[in-house]
Amino acid sequence: MKKRFLGLVAVIAAFTMIIAGCGNSSTSSDKANGDSKEVSGSITAVGSTALQPLVEAASKQFTAENPKAQINVQGGGSGTGLTQVQQGAVDIGNSDVFAEEKDGVDASKLVDHRVAVVGMAPVVNKDAGVKNISKQQLIDIFTGKITNWKDVGGKDQKITIINRAEGSGTRATFEKWGLDGATPVKAQEQDSSGTVRKIVSETPGAISYLAFSYIDDSIQGLSLDNVKPTEDNVATNDWKIWAYEHMYTNGEATGLTKQFLAYITSKEVQNDLVPQLGYQSIHSMKVERDAKGNITDVK
Repeated sequence: MKKRFLGLVAVIAAFTMIIAGCGNSSTSSDKANGDSKEVSGSITAVGSTALQPLVEAASKQFTAENPKAQINVQGGGSGTGLTQVQQGAVDIGNSDVFAEEKDGVDASKLVDHRVAVVGMAPVVNKDAGVKNISKQQLIDIFTGKITNWKDVGGKDQKITIINRAEGSGTRATFEKWGLDGATPVKAQEQDSSGTVRKIVSETPGAISYLAFSYIDDSIQGLSLDNVKPTEDNVATNDWKIWAYEHMYTNGEATGLTKQFLAYITSKEVQNDLVPQLGYQSIHSMKVERDAKGNITDVK
C-alpha cells in the first residue's frame, strides 16, 4: 500500500513538471512572437507641404525608438501625394484635401487616415499696415478688384499676390473656404509653403496664404471680419479656412506603414507633438466636415 502511494506521488510530481515545462515553453514562444518583434523596413510618404513638418517630426521620433525603420518624407503638394499613392509609387500620400475632391483620383481605392487638423490664413508682409479685412475684401484682392493696400485701410502700396501652385491642397482649401470658390488672378506661384513665407516676408505689399504651422513673426496673419485665425475658432468652425490632414494608403495599411500611422495617431503624438507644431489634434474638433462641406457636431 505504501509503495503504491509513493508511486502515485511520483506520477503526480512528474505530471506537474511536464505541465510547468509546457507553460514555460508557451511563454517563451509568445515573447518571441509578440511585443519583442523588431520594427524594421523602409517606407515613403509624399505630398502636402502643410502636413510635411508634422510627418517629418513624427518620423524622427518613431525611428529614434525603432532604429531599423526608415521613413522617407517628401513634399510636392497634395495632388502629387494622391496621384503617387494611387499609382503605388509611394506608401503614403499626404493631402490637405479629401481624395474625392481631386480629379483623376479614384478615392474608392484609397483609405483615408486623418492625422490632424490644420487651420489656414491669409498672410501679408508686415509693412502692409493691415491686420483685419472683410472676407469680401479678401476675395476682391485675389480676383484683382482691389490692387492697393490703401483701399482696405493699409499703406499706399501695390498689392503683390503670391499663389501656391496648381495641385496644392493648401491652395484648394484656401480658394474653397477663403475665396468662396472664386478663381484668383494669374500670379507668381510657389510649390513650397516655406518659400511662400520667405517671399511674403521679404516682398513689400505681398499677400498669400499659409497653414497656421508656417505662420511666424516674420509675417502678419490676417483676421477676417474681426474673426481671428485661432485654433479655438477652427474647432467651432467660426474660422472656416481649415482642413483635415490626411495620410492616404492604397488599400488597408500593413507592416511598417500601419505601425507608423498608429504611432502618429497615438496620444503621445496627438497630445504633444501635434500642438507643438501648430496643428490641432483630430480629437480637439467640436465639429466634423465631410468632402462635400457638410458640417455636423462631434458627438
